[in-house]
Amino acid sequence: MFKLLFISIKLTLVLSAFLLLGQTNLLKAAEINLRMHSFIPPVANPAKTWLIPWAKKINKESGGRINIKPFWKMQLGGAPQSLMNQARDGVVDIVWTLPGFTTGRMPRAEIFELPFLHKNALSTTLALQDYKDKHLSNETAPWHVLLMHAHGGVLFMTKTPITKMSDLKGMKMRGANRTSVLLLQALGADGIATPLGRVPPMMSKGVINGVLLPYEIAPAVKMHELGKYFTELAAPAPRLNTAVFTLLMNKKSYAKLPSDLKKILDNNSGRNVAEAAGKNWDALEPRGKGVMKSKKKNKFSTLSATESDKIRKVSQSVYNLVIKELKNKHNVNNGQELIDDARAMIAKYSK
Repeated sequence: MFKLLFISIKLTLVLSAFLLLGQTNLLKAAEINLRMHSFIPPVANPAKTWLIPWAKKINKESGGRINIKPFWKMQLGGAPQSLMNQARDGVVDIVWTLPGFTTGRMPRAEIFELPFLHKNALSTTLALQDYKDKHLSNETAPWHVLLMHAHGGVLFMTKTPITKMSDLKGMKMRGANRTSVLLLQALGADGIATPLGRVPPMMSKGVINGVLLPYEIAPAVKMHELGKYFTELAAPAPRLNTAVFTLLMNKKSYAKLPSDLKKILDNNSGRNVAEAAGKNWDALEPRGKGVMKSKKKNKFSTLSATESDKIRKVSQSVYNLVIKELKNKHNVNNGQELIDDARAMIAKYSK
């Protein structure tokens, strides 16, 4: 009788210890909860190959003490253009977004989105780290910057073929940022800036005839179904342009972290992950192109060197306009220096 009672008490104590341990682990896992907000769906390549693995890596390295919870497709409210403000104001802790969604938000960073500057995601992303340190301290001051990076260069994805520059005249084309819209306008197209999520209905209804996109994000907006012609520039020209992306954190959310957890986040930020990010986005390009090729209707072509050079020459007007606007609208008087620095920094990492 007493022996059975003793065993029962022992089992109860062991069970209680396990329950207590489990509760302790749960509390430990929930020590720091960070909400990460973005405009893309979880099935999009940037989510699957970078944001989700990045959050899991930090959770693992922190022993479960940091939990980054992603919220997709603006689940927490607002428009894509409001994401930077949400991180700045503490509505959320982290956002992944494009400064280009809001014209003039980071005018110096916009330099990297100019035509014929970008070569690949790796060299541009590495160059952005140097450029940020030298030129973007004021523009990035409202946030704790976790990463600035670029995706693969864009190409023409259209419903009608583009075999020469003049084919773009009169086309209604979506661009991701201001510089791409300016380029489209310089080429005679009707450039339209609109969030990524609006591309499918606009394409299907004929509101736009095509888009400037990289291959990596094209599957997320069903361009393999909605487009038909995919046109690149002649090699070895740099890609037409790119977009600057930011992974931004609320400064107070970062400041409240204990020093050891700050170190884990730092180890997974900026220069420490820039190479991995660049390689990730470069690797996504052929995979995205493979999806576009999965539809037999789709046609792929490359503009001749002559036609590509025509586009390059026209793009100079975009450079001139951006330099002028930097001076007149933002009191930035060294626009050409910024361009020269960006080009040299990209060249440094392209060797």
